Amino acid sequence: MTTPDTAPPRLPPRRPAVTVVDVLRFACELFALFSLAFWGYLAWPYPWPAVLFMIGAPLFAIVVWALFRAPRAIVATDAVGKAIVEIAVMGAATAAWFQLGYPIVGAVFGVVAAVTGVVTFRREGRA
Repeated sequence: MTTPDTAPPRLPPRRPAVTVVDVLRFACELFALFSLAFWGYLAWPYPWPAVLFMIGAPLFAIVVWALFRAPRAIVATDAVGKAIVEIAVMGAATAAWFQLGYPIVGAVFGVVAAVTGVVTFRREGRA
């Protein structure tokens, strides 16, 4: 006769909880893409240069982010490489607002993006 299995059932692995910083960081990433598209619309003459930059600038940022900075990035980089990509994308969005003549929006976005980037960088360093 066999003994019954007394081991507790296996639970699926827990996903980390979504924090306020995660939501704010995602909002910064979306706002950066919007900023680059908005810059392409306003900074270039319509129709062709504006349309190309409205689509091309955010698309380029998405590709670079997916290659090097995303949680499941295609190209594995160290913390410095990830920081360079993040500073480049968020800095371009901040510079776009300054170039368009909205320095307050650019400054607020730059500070929020920098704070969320530092908090995320420190959290990734602990993991």
